[in-house]
Amino acid sequence: MPPYSLAIFDLDGTLADSFPWFLRNVNGVADRFGFRRIEDGDVESLRHAGSREILKRLEVQLWKLPAIARHMRRMKAAHLADIPLFPGTGAMLQSLRDGGLTLALVSSDHEANARRQLGEAAALFSHFDCGASLFGKARKFRRVVRRAGFTVAQAISVGDEVRDIEAARAAGIACGAVMWGYAAPNALRGLAPEIVFERMEDIAPRLVAGTAGRRAD
Repeated sequence: MPPYSLAIFDLDGTLADSFPWFLRNVNGVADRFGFRRIEDGDVESLRHAGSREILKRLEVQLWKLPAIARHMRRMKAAHLADIPLFPGTGAMLQSLRDGGLTLALVSSDHEANARRQLGEAAALFSHFDCGASLFGKARKFRRVVRRAGFTVAQAISVGDEVRDIEAARAAGIACGAVMWGYAAPNALRGLAPEIVFERMEDIAPRLVAGTAGRRAD
């Protein structure tokens, strides 16, 4: 049997290549909501920072976060055609399903956006829990695990940001980190996730074949 029964995926930066779109649009959002613009020289240092540090550096007022998130979701809904899935995403998800894993998606985006972006691959997911706040993923991880009927020891999250690892730890589940998303690889490795995925095609073999190891509950 695979070491995990439930794989909970993030969307942006993990399955969908949205970072270029984010960089093209974030400064317009900054002007609209009154936080600091991101200059080209800021990008790499921000990729090494956690979410709270990023908010601090950009001088984002916390009370504005819900409105900023709503605005970004509306913008993204209008530009989904400009945000492709990473190559190999569909095949990877199909291999996980064929290997006996249940798939779930936890995202800060709306479920409708997520389903449109995933296209035919959306049918491979048994559970969606979307609209997560910046620091609200742990609660959604726990809820998905309960709904899917598994224990925390049977679940692993797969994401691309520091907050994804932090949320998995808070929820008591294992975490896998992909090296092609928003956060810098060294920032993710420094948090010692259970598995590091260098390439999309590494995910299914490692989760299905049982090379990841299983955490104790």
